Amino acid sequence: MMRLQFLLTSLFVLIVFGVSAAAGQTNRKPAVRVDPPPAAGASATAAFAEIALRRAEFEADLEALLVDYTDDFPRVKELRFALTKIEVESERLKAMKSVDRATSALGKLMIRKVESEIELWKLQQSYADGHPEVRRAKKRVEIFEKAIKEILG
Repeated sequence: MMRLQFLLTSLFVLIVFGVSAAAGQTNRKPAVRVDPPPAAGASATAAFAEIALRRAEFEADLEALLVDYTDDFPRVKELRFALTKIEVESERLKAMKSVDRATSALGKLMIRKVESEIELWKLQQSYADGHPEVRRAKKRVEIFEKAIKEILG
């Protein structure tokens, strides 16, 4: 039964497209090719796409939480902080003169740096700056920043 239905559907599609293709060939104009507009700088790079993806995830999480929680909720505060850090990196990419280095790896590196900054921020809510955990988190942020600067030149 399924096979018969598949055959009938296929036959119908062939007839419809065959008739429309034959009818269209008599008065057919040449196809006009429309090229997409040129890329708009940094916003068309893989790095920017990585950052945009993460920003969208943060925004979606924030909107979901705001349905049930206020701005005083710790996770809401964390997501707002994360969005400010993502925006900093996004602006940094937009300010680049040469976008040839804005690869997916750079975007992922920037995301990892933002995640490290979030972790540092959370630790600083509980511990003093001299605490070993805070110092380690600061070092991680510095290492990611150094790697980003190395790529950007």
